[in-house]
Amino acid sequence: MAAALGGLGLLHGRVRLAATAAATAFLGRPGRRAPVRGDAAAALPSAGRSYGSEAKEEEELRVRYLDDEHKGIVVLGLNRSHAKNALNKNILKMMSKAVDALKSDKKVRTVIFRSEVPGIFCAGADLKERAKMHSSEVSSFVSKARATINEMGGTQRLPRTIGVSLAKELIFSARIVDGEEAKSIGLISHVVEQNEAGDAAYRRALALAREFLPQGPVAMRVAKLAINQGMEVDLVTGLAIEEACYAQTIPTKDRIEGLLAFKEKRPPRYKGE
Repeated sequence: MAAALGGLGLLHGRVRLAATAAATAFLGRPGRRAPVRGDAAAALPSAGRSYGSEAKEEEELRVRYLDDEHKGIVVLGLNRSHAKNALNKNILKMMSKAVDALKSDKKVRTVIFRSEVPGIFCAGADLKERAKMHSSEVSSFVSKARATINEMGGTQRLPRTIGVSLAKELIFSARIVDGEEAKSIGLISHVVEQNEAGDAAYRRALALAREFLPQGPVAMRVAKLAINQGMEVDLVTGLAIEEACYAQTIPTKDRIEGLLAFKEKRPPRYKGE
């Protein structure tokens, strides 16, 4: 089963994330069963740049900067086939470093987070490594994992996404759900038939990312902020947050460019300013 996120996320308000994470998009073959425990994640293609101090035959995290009509899209790929992409200290370190680099890169508009290992997205934490940790290391590892995942948009936790009762049912039973069920309960947004190449989810995520690219980066950033913060408060406060976010777009060059492009009936040329 392939997985990929179609929701819109940001890395600290700058970069949109096209990947899976509970409450975004999860694509897979109807009927195939894929693990969805707590928060889900996404899927990816081939290598480009990689981050990590250890030189390995198999790069555990691959970073690919797309070009041409996909310019502005970056693909992060989990590639620990021997461990079913289980998250260990090394890969968390690489993910954190990659995310930090992406946050400061104004040319990056959308990030797709995927697996390069056929048939699996992520098995969760690397329990074999954790079993060897001292008790004092476990807390630090969990905090690092949470902080890294929280850097990627779409990190609404399971109860907030599908409701408390159903979340308890899935967590308490550790039940595995397939793509169709995950979509039916609102955990994911898309389910697609797998193709011969085995990258149907990635292709769908890429199509979604292309839809994001033409939009104004400033407007997208504040829209994400308004949605995320608005979900935490009552409606009146949420509307106030929305108004404050909109006000941030008024003096920007992107807003003026958008209006001018609309008047001249041409695609806007946004610069994120």
